[in-house]
Amino acid sequence: MTSAQMDVEKYLSRIGFAGPVAAPNLDVLRSVHISHLLSVPFEDLTQHSGGRVQLELPLLYNKVVNQRRGGFCYENNSLLSWLLSELGFQVTLLSGQVKNFITGCYGPPFDHLIVMVSLDGQRWLCDVGFGSSGFSAPLSLETSGPQVQGHRVYRIRKETGMYFLEWQKEENRGLDGEWTNIYKFTLESRCLEDFTEMCQYHQTSPHSIFFCKSLCTILKPNGRLAYIGHRLITTTFPTVEAEGRVETTIRELEDEEIPGVLAEKFGIVLKSPLIPKDEAITPSPVMY
Repeated sequence: MTSAQMDVEKYLSRIGFAGPVAAPNLDVLRSVHISHLLSVPFEDLTQHSGGRVQLELPLLYNKVVNQRRGGFCYENNSLLSWLLSELGFQVTLLSGQVKNFITGCYGPPFDHLIVMVSLDGQRWLCDVGFGSSGFSAPLSLETSGPQVQGHRVYRIRKETGMYFLEWQKEENRGLDGEWTNIYKFTLESRCLEDFTEMCQYHQTSPHSIFFCKSLCTILKPNGRLAYIGHRLITTTFPTVEAEGRVETTIRELEDEEIPGVLAEKFGIVLKSPLIPKDEAITPSPVMY
């Protein structure tokens, strides 16, 4: 994927992966995927602290591994792809289009970067760069049936050459439940450079959540932690053994509290002051 060198052991240590990697197999893929989500935040704080994300793998590696930061999809998923390639997996970058919860329409091509892994004749969708509604373990592309992950259920529906990732939000009511689209994608192979224009768009456009809101979120073993603007949001998932509801608490933050919260809760220390932001997203006039 690149001529640059990666310190694989250092990357695996960064994500807390301690298992053996004798050969690329499904157990390793699942473990790396989940470890990544539990260790590397999904965040857009670079553009809210005076910087700009550039899609060059050595720069992204330095940010996430050496500086122990996180990133949004173009960063986290491209690095995951590189790591998996180094571990011997066959990987393909895919272009996704996220469904806008305001307009009900999809974003443009290259709106989202996703990873597909081909392993022993099976294809798996991997995504460590999405956020709160994202899945925790790779999803099979070989079935359109429900794929249960904890209290959630996902499915990948195919229609006229397009694949649709769907879920039932924070519940699982089986096939008869209400399915909600998250994003759509094709299996056409892409390269990282294809996403450059949209990466800049998401850092500069009032139609993008990443321009309008300073955010950081990370998966926890029992839920999710999120920072947005001046809020810290703690979400607790129901346990597998006991039925229950997802519980959410919100803590309002003062400006001076935010750096400490980012350091304590997410392990993030910014080099430049953060400008907290939580503005309304302007619906795009272009509908897909």
